[in-house]
Order: sequence, then C-alpha cells, then structure tokens
Amino acid sequence: MSYANDVPTTLDPALASALRMSVMRLGRRLRQQRTDDRLTPSQIAALTTLDRHGALTLAGLAAAEHVQPPSMVRISAALEDLGLVTRTPHPTDRRQVLFAVTPAGARLLTEDRKRRDAWLCQRLKGLTPEETEALRIAAPILDRLATER
Repeated sequence: MSYANDVPTTLDPALASALRMSVMRLGRRLRQQRTDDRLTPSQIAALTTLDRHGALTLAGLAAAEHVQPPSMVRISAALEDLGLVTRTPHPTDRRQVLFAVTPAGARLLTEDRKRRDAWLCQRLKGLTPEETEALRIAAPILDRLATER
C-alpha cells in the first residue's frame, strides 16, 4: 500500500490522520529547537546516519538515507566543507571513499540532541503519569512504523 486510496476500510482512517498530524506537529516543534541553521534537514539526517552507523561509502549513505547518489554527493560535500565529515580512502576498493563524522560533527549532533531532548522533557513534565506511560508504550510502536518499509 502506498497511496491513500489503497487503505483498507477495516483500518481506522481517523486514527491515521490524527497520528499523521500529531507526528508532523511534534516534528516541526522539535526542528524549531535547532539553533544552528547552517544545515538542511537532509544534511542533519546524513550526519546522524554516519554517527549511528560509522563510516559509509557514498552509495551506502545514499541507500541508508533513501536518496539518489547524486543528491548525496551534494549533501556530503556540504558537510565536508563545514568540517563535519571527513573523506578517507576505502581500505579495499580504491575507487571508493568512506565518509565519517568528525569530532566537530559529533559535538554538533550531541548539542542538538541535548537541546531538543530538554525541550521535550519540559513538555513531558506537564503530562499525567498515565499519559507518560502511554507514550512509553507508544514510542517503540511509532519507531517501528517509521522504520518498516
């Protein structure tokens, strides 16, 4: 299923719509907590992927981010120009290079995560214990929805 017309009528379209809107609003609010406006969302996503997975080839990074290699060329070049990633020769394939996060890139991500986590923690303080527990249960489910294909 890839289009709204393909949604079976046995599912709850109202729930799907409410979740979509809530997740979009929360994502927008979290993005607003970023103070470093040098990076695009695609650049931050690529930097985060390298931070999580370690050094990757351009093709590996493009596949992980679900973008075409030419797009990843531009993204990785911008990150390299900012000193947030390094490019090193591939150990076994001289035609390829590996991209990895620099200490400056890791610091940027750590500071960004701390700022957004602090904002979210402040919001969570206003919830009831039952609401907090509901979110604790929902978090892995939302993660699964976001990562399954």
